[in-house]
Amino acid sequence: MARLRADVFPYIGRKQITEITAPLILELLERIESRGTVDTAHRAKQNIGQVMRYAIATGRAMYDPTPALRGALTPNKKNHFASVTEPKDIAPILRIMAGYKGSPITRAALTIAPCVFVRIGELRHTQWDDIDFETCEWRYTASKTGQEHIVPLARQVIEALREIQPLTGRSRYVFTGARSDARPMSENTLNGALKRLGIDTQTELTGHGFRAMARTVLEEVHGFRPEIIELQLAHAVRDPLGRAYNRTKHLETRKKMMQVWADYLDELRDSKNVIQGNFGMVG
Repeated sequence: MARLRADVFPYIGRKQITEITAPLILELLERIESRGTVDTAHRAKQNIGQVMRYAIATGRAMYDPTPALRGALTPNKKNHFASVTEPKDIAPILRIMAGYKGSPITRAALTIAPCVFVRIGELRHTQWDDIDFETCEWRYTASKTGQEHIVPLARQVIEALREIQPLTGRSRYVFTGARSDARPMSENTLNGALKRLGIDTQTELTGHGFRAMARTVLEEVHGFRPEIIELQLAHAVRDPLGRAYNRTKHLETRKKMMQVWADYLDELRDSKNVIQGNFGMVG
């Protein structure tokens, strides 16, 4: 519903269902796509199709124009990383992860990874010099874009970092390797820990899957705008004029979003009831 309110209703929400045509839908989908949010455009098309099919079933419309748009949008990149995006499925996995009894450095990485949802290679190479405890920010060069990226750090992340600072604080890397403090954590460490916890990294969740988890839930449960989430994912996002957003764009909103997300993960982990709703929603 948040996606429809943000990207669909402002353009076709006041039209009669019989007035909605394929060209009209394509125009609004291309508007979404122009922001660099291809995935959101595909999801919006799917949502519109669901509404149209319901209208057909209830006698309000004669046909669904969305199949005519097949191939009209930029192809969506396939996600080969296992992930969970339903709150009811996320909660038990978070509880399992909280029970990890191995290395405190790996435990900290398991705590921080879902909160910051960066690429796992970037997490492994986190350096203490890039962490600002005063502003609660982590600044580094994003591996995909080559641009400086800012990750606002929620209270829970700061606490986890403080816990391992006595262990790795004299090293360059926050998450040091098992064999050498001069090297970062192995690329297999997080997925290996998930496997030892009984989480299937082929079908359930990989370390990289936290990104898809956050991307979906922050929009669909909390109502944050897709471009805000995409910026935080360090994706290339453009404004309505086609200009790339700079790294500080919407930073205050992103700070709020990251704390809302960390709090929500805590709520899911600690509660027997799956919590849903648009608290923290940004229109």
